[in-house]
Amino acid sequence: MISAYEYGFMIFWYVVFVTAVTCYAMLDGFDLGVGSLHLFARKDEERRIFLNAIGPVWDGNEVWLVIVVGGMFAGFPFAYATLFSAFYIPLYFLVFALIFRAVAIEFRSKVAHKLWRTTWDTLFSLASCMIALSVGITLGNLIQGIPLDANHEYTGGMIMTFLRPYPVLIGVLTLSLFMLHGTIYLIMKTEDALQKKLILWLRPSMIFFIITYAIATFVTLIYQVHMVDVIRERPYLFFVALANMLVIANIPREVDKHNFGWAFISSCLNIALLLALYALGSFPNVIRSSVEPLVNSITVTNAAASLNTLVVLAVIVLIGLPLVLCYGFFIYRIFRGKVKLDHMSY
Repeated sequence: MISAYEYGFMIFWYVVFVTAVTCYAMLDGFDLGVGSLHLFARKDEERRIFLNAIGPVWDGNEVWLVIVVGGMFAGFPFAYATLFSAFYIPLYFLVFALIFRAVAIEFRSKVAHKLWRTTWDTLFSLASCMIALSVGITLGNLIQGIPLDANHEYTGGMIMTFLRPYPVLIGVLTLSLFMLHGTIYLIMKTEDALQKKLILWLRPSMIFFIITYAIATFVTLIYQVHMVDVIRERPYLFFVALANMLVIANIPREVDKHNFGWAFISSCLNIALLLALYALGSFPNVIRSSVEPLVNSITVTNAAASLNTLVVLAVIVLIGLPLVLCYGFFIYRIFRGKVKLDHMSY
């Protein structure tokens, strides 16, 4: 029997985990969006500006991915073991893409040769798209559920389960979301002719996102009904979905008013509210089973570490998380403003 005290720590760690995922999506999301848009810039100077817009912050943003993985390993080790064994090959490609993306950023401007730079530009853009798709497809599989037996062990295939239609749809939605997020970030960090060009890019980015958002919402309501059960049971949670639609509508409004900072904040809120809807719809499941979900799913309670571990982790989080946030605030404050190219730039 789980005590209320122990259950409280489980909920606390679940909230911390979802918060870390949200921070990663908001921060590394615009990095990945910029990378996905990279090849649409035709001039070398524009591509350099794109890289230098994320140059001071991209590696710090990926710290949140470490927190996500480390948090799952420490707080929900059973879920960690199942997820990483089930999606070993897809996650291998994710790590592969993360490595090549970092190498491409650092190597791209080391040699002033067209073929050299085009090669690294292509790798950077493809790796960014692959990461965005992989993150979204993984999330889509967690929503739909994966085949787990009565012992909570994965029984599906390595690739075909991962690439089912619904997870792929969520992967495309994530890519469109990050491309929109990256476009807004670039508008905020550029000026003059390039900024005007990027404002024109906002329209197709918005259309791409809204179409995929509408299709994904429609499909979820029809085929993933467990995700909306919590809203049926607690109708006041519909205001989370309503707030999500309002912040999406506010993005072009703020851009038209040249309030680019507020447009970026609206985009961050869009990501946060989408993940809040995911967390509300999935709870208490950490990994949902597509076979007998009420019995075979890995939940907050049966996946959590021991109470002593959760208590120690809570202390570490309460000390470490403010330090990470302060570091992020410090870095973003130092490198605020428009991007200027100089001899030290990428």
